[in-house]
Amino acid sequence: MYEKVGVGTDLRAEQARAESDESAARAELDRLSNKVRTRAEQLLQSPDGSDGPSRQAAAARAEELVQLLETRMSGASEQLGRLRGEAERLAPEGGGAHTELPEELVPRDAEHAQALLRTATAELASRDEALSQAREAHAELLQAHRGAEDAASGFDEIAAMLRDLLREHAAEEEQEEPEPYPGSPDEARQAAAEARRSLRGCAADLSAAESAVREASDILVRHANSTRYEQVRTPARQQIRELPASALPEHAQKWADAFAPRLRVLTDELEQLERNRDSIVDRLRGLVESALATLRSAQRLSRLPEGLGEWSGQEFLRIRFEEPDQATLTERLGEVIDEATRAAVRKNSDLRRDGMSLLLRGVAAALQPKGVAVEILKPDAVLRAERVPVGQMGDVFSGGQLLTAAIALYCTMAALRSNDRGRDKHRHAGTLFLDNPIGRANATYLLELQRAVADALGVQLLYTTGLFDTTALAEFPLVIRLRNDADLRAGLKYISVEEHLRPGLPQQDPAEEAHSEITATRMFKRPAAASG
Repeated sequence: MYEKVGVGTDLRAEQARAESDESAARAELDRLSNKVRTRAEQLLQSPDGSDGPSRQAAAARAEELVQLLETRMSGASEQLGRLRGEAERLAPEGGGAHTELPEELVPRDAEHAQALLRTATAELASRDEALSQAREAHAELLQAHRGAEDAASGFDEIAAMLRDLLREHAAEEEQEEPEPYPGSPDEARQAAAEARRSLRGCAADLSAAESAVREASDILVRHANSTRYEQVRTPARQQIRELPASALPEHAQKWADAFAPRLRVLTDELEQLERNRDSIVDRLRGLVESALATLRSAQRLSRLPEGLGEWSGQEFLRIRFEEPDQATLTERLGEVIDEATRAAVRKNSDLRRDGMSLLLRGVAAALQPKGVAVEILKPDAVLRAERVPVGQMGDVFSGGQLLTAAIALYCTMAALRSNDRGRDKHRHAGTLFLDNPIGRANATYLLELQRAVADALGVQLLYTTGLFDTTALAEFPLVIRLRNDADLRAGLKYISVEEHLRPGLPQQDPAEEAHSEITATRMFKRPAAASG
């Protein structure tokens, strides 16, 4: 406890000393003038007054400076004494003057002398200043003269360099008053270098432009001399053909102005033709797509009925092709239309342009490059599911097989036509009269196959033959024998029923007059399942 009280006493004593020192320092500070205080504040704000060591170092330097100034003042006092002694020594002997002054400059008294001295001193200073300015102006003029000479030589060099490039146009430039270049020679040299680069680029562009003009002129002349325009008798075409190539650019604008209205008319006509072409292509595309759908329907409708062995449920026709997308199809059909159009204007062209020919070429173009592959079942005794390309039928099929395949193809086409007309289940697709098919296809399996395919596709087959092949005729449910009767007087022939079959036909009363009669009938009854 006592130790703490002792420490506090020491601190108070130290505080008292510090306060005493502060009071002494403040009293000393108050004795100083405001100028000294202001200068002290400036020094304290300088880097030399930032801290104690800096202030001590600055004070030491100030002491040294004071000593230096005192030394210089002492030397100056000594020099002043020497100068005064020398002035006294140099004063004129006998109290005269070194020079004679004009009367108006002779001083009357000391004050007048001081005034004259001040005037002379001022005039001397003025003359010294004027001399100094004249010397400076002379030096500047000399420097400007040397700079002008250097610039002139530089500009001469640059001008010579540019004149070499513009030698062809020197006469034109001499007619114009040249303007001074505002920049320095370095700037002029840089500008000249850029101008040379630009001129070389312009020369290259000019050469390319002239080459392009010559090429365009050659193209124009070749275009005008084309055989396509032999019938064109316009004056412009004659001028283009007769004028030299170098003179064509001069008339280009005039021709362009003259052709502009015609170009607009032709452009409108071409746009109209393009719209018509697009309409034709769209119509042809619809027909081609319908034809391709017909091919797919033909394969589907050629499906055979049951009871034919391996052929049961098989498609008699197999048609394979790759259908293109809409964009490709449109492009290919456009080429077909364009080819037909070119053929129309060509002389001695044998390209047919009727609707069916265009449709067939459109389908062929749509199926490029692979085309269409068609395979057909080969009729044989055991009805194996063997398919043969249609292009090989003539080499692989016999006569009877060819006839059977032809009948099956006809029935398929008839069923396809019936399907397009909306007939119910393709029944009653039509009647097919055959002229003596038994002479080529008398095999039982061929006749059965023909009748089975025709029955499945709704086609009624009527066979005519002069052969008495009982094995073949036994396959038919109804046989009517006919004969040809000739009228020698009228030169006509009639088909009539054989006499030995007439008793079995309905008899007519001789008393009744009849203009015609039915001698044989066959009734078809719709199956019960199909009637609903």
